[in-house]
Amino acid sequence: MSATPQAALSGLARALVQHGRLLEAEALQCSRPSANPNDFVIEIIARGLMSANDVARFAAETFGSPALDLSAFDPAHLAVDAIDRKLMIKHQVVALGRRGNRLSLALADPSNLRILDEIRFQTGLAVDPVVVEAPKLIALVEQLSETASTTLKDLTGEEFDMDLLSQDDGNEIPQPTEDSASEVDDAPVVRFIQKLLIDAINEGASDIHFEPYEKYYRIRFRTDGVLREIAQPPLVLKEKIAARIKVISRLDISEKRVPQDGRMKLVLSKNKAIDFRVSTLPTLHGEKIVMRILDPTSAMLGVDALGYEPDQKAQLLDAIGRPYGMILVTGPTGSGKTVSLYTCLNILNKPGVNISTAEDPAEINLPGINQVNVNEKAGLTFASALRAFLRQDPDVIMVGEIRDLETAEISIKAAQTGHLVLSTVHTNDAPSTLERLKNMGVAPFNIASSVIMITAQRLARRLCTCKQPVDIPIEALISAGFAEQDLDGSWQPYGPKGCERCKGSGYKGRLGIYQVMPISEEIARIIMTNGNSMDIAAQAQIEGVRDLRQSGLLKVKQGVTSLTEVLACTNE
Repeated sequence: MSATPQAALSGLARALVQHGRLLEAEALQCSRPSANPNDFVIEIIARGLMSANDVARFAAETFGSPALDLSAFDPAHLAVDAIDRKLMIKHQVVALGRRGNRLSLALADPSNLRILDEIRFQTGLAVDPVVVEAPKLIALVEQLSETASTTLKDLTGEEFDMDLLSQDDGNEIPQPTEDSASEVDDAPVVRFIQKLLIDAINEGASDIHFEPYEKYYRIRFRTDGVLREIAQPPLVLKEKIAARIKVISRLDISEKRVPQDGRMKLVLSKNKAIDFRVSTLPTLHGEKIVMRILDPTSAMLGVDALGYEPDQKAQLLDAIGRPYGMILVTGPTGSGKTVSLYTCLNILNKPGVNISTAEDPAEINLPGINQVNVNEKAGLTFASALRAFLRQDPDVIMVGEIRDLETAEISIKAAQTGHLVLSTVHTNDAPSTLERLKNMGVAPFNIASSVIMITAQRLARRLCTCKQPVDIPIEALISAGFAEQDLDGSWQPYGPKGCERCKGSGYKGRLGIYQVMPISEEIARIIMTNGNSMDIAAQAQIEGVRDLRQSGLLKVKQGVTSLTEVLACTNE
């Protein structure tokens, strides 16, 4: 038995016929099959059968939903990020606002339960329909969808179309689901992310931050240790950007509740590729993503580019030239310890030398060096990796960080049995590193007999070529640590000015400030007699070891950085 014509009508069309607002024949003529759910209402208006306002009022009264005028809403304050842009365009709806677990949804036909069910399923929220005039709704949907595409087009440029991304390991990539395929393959988003990566590399940035907030979404670069906002893409794109980054980093795009870590590679040419370490973190308003840029060429710059003074460089090269012993590098996170260690490894990396490293994780890939990522969940700790290294006939061992007594004791044992060991410890300066080892439980005799050098370091911003002379009162210079004999007028302090090259900051690039402390016989004696870090520091001064502040002031005299910068990074 065939269905009656009226049964083929939608809920709104059937109600209009039943209430005598439309003839059945008129309703059938306006109800043509269409992908746009609002075409029925638009057809009524176009034929002059009813006005947009009359249709909206009738729909609201009949189906018990409130009616609102979209003209009263500011598009910038709508909760457009509450639903996916694909759903907004497909169903011609707009999220007006969200309160708790309830979502106010603007639509022209509240009788379309299929749309309400799909939005409810996709968002996990209770949906409250709000009836609006169809022409205004269609115009707003078009405006919001164009805003996102136009913004990305402005940010990326029309001509930017590069495919430089490739994966770097043998792990299987988590395959996107059918629902997320459009997020992963959205061309404007792909180009936008590619351009961000290229811009970050060109600017010398060390990190890229993708940060979602309630009202906006921002992207920042960390350049020369300082975060700077680069862009504010439309908030509605935060899910697409996160999904794209997670796919190319081999992360699970369906998992948004726990942090994840991954890697990706950007191939610039046959001879140059940049690695990125990717970390995701669930926040109140979405996933915050930080990408650490790992440039292998930073380890190839050579010791001269790191900023060591000639005497410090000679002491360092002498230490890494020794056949055995332990060299420790100390400093806070982001002080350049990894680059210093890799530079030393690159000098030692010769065909006749067996080098193994245990890292968490390996940041820079160096051919010729056996690098191991520790995995504590799987039982591969620094200590277990070190034990394995000692059975692999090593000449040089690098431990990413000495965190506990077990790792410290195995490292010291390796240094005492004919291996050169390099590692890091988180302390403020070189003398306190020795005390830190003692506090871990390492016997003073083992420290004195194994450690041959400790280097503490900081990174200070380098003045741009636009630098300008500054007048600093003598009292301020003396208070900073200059001796009176240093103020002989033979040098000029400089400060930042700002130009297009440094983007107005006055600084371009960074340089290291070092405290290089070889372990002399007298310092070893202080260690074995349980002397503290102050005793060691006093002896180091007698032996001519410059502390971090003194090394920084030397950079000020050389005019390569400012006094303000040195005071900030050597604030002890």
